Amino acid sequence: MNKRVVILWLCFFVWTVSLMAQDVPAGVVAAFKKGNSQELNGYLSDKVELILENRSINVDNQAAEKKMASFFSGNRVSGFTVNHQGKRNESSFIVGTLTTANGNFRVNCFFRKVAGKYVIHQIRIDKTNE
Repeated sequence: MNKRVVILWLCFFVWTVSLMAQDVPAGVVAAFKKGNSQELNGYLSDKVELILENRSINVDNQAAEKKMASFFSGNRVSGFTVNHQGKRNESSFIVGTLTTANGNFRVNCFFRKVAGKYVIHQIRIDKTNE
């Protein structure tokens, strides 16, 4: 009986921790997997810093969506995997690999909490040598 109680508490603890760790919206990962800038736009902050292959710009969310659409159209996406994610206070991040027809790109996406939801305030995409 005691083993069952311990196992139930352990399962409950793991479930609670996994819910708390999901501060990165699943829709962001899905948008990167599809290469869908319109879907990604729903998660962008009012102002976004985009760093695309060492070119940095600060733009509003509509311009960021257009830049990401241009990037995705020039690099047909075939997949995206999250390599690492983390959270600290009111911010979180993901680091992933974007697989495209033109090779792999490392994606760093940084979030901050605004009005109770996490929004993207920075996206960095760099070509990798993999």
